[in-house]
Amino acid sequence: MADLSKKKCVPCKAGAEPLKGDALKAFMEQIDKGWILIHGDERLEKIYAFKNFRDALDFTIRIGHIAEEEQHHPDITLSWGKVKATLWTHKIKGLSEADFVLAAKFDKCFEEKKTV
Repeated sequence: MADLSKKKCVPCKAGAEPLKGDALKAFMEQIDKGWILIHGDERLEKIYAFKNFRDALDFTIRIGHIAEEEQHHPDITLSWGKVKATLWTHKIKGLSEADFVLAAKFDKCFEEKKTV
């Protein structure tokens, strides 16, 4: 399996279907186990924990830059000591490969932050 964090988010083509069944399961197996499916299988969500507000804010800014670079924009919720990322592809009202690529990039950013 390719490292999803090294891929680029590619926009869906018109008429694309959201990931379901075995395809969805295969992508779930490629990302951190902290990601969960919500709203049935329409969205991915993960909460990242931090020791304080400043670290959570720094991470929010970093993943915001990643999202902008990839032109794939999640919901990001910042609160004291945590950041919640919720991913889905609005155009198809469900999950696409781009959501999993972005999830992997966020996890890589989080791991790099812990080692700095």
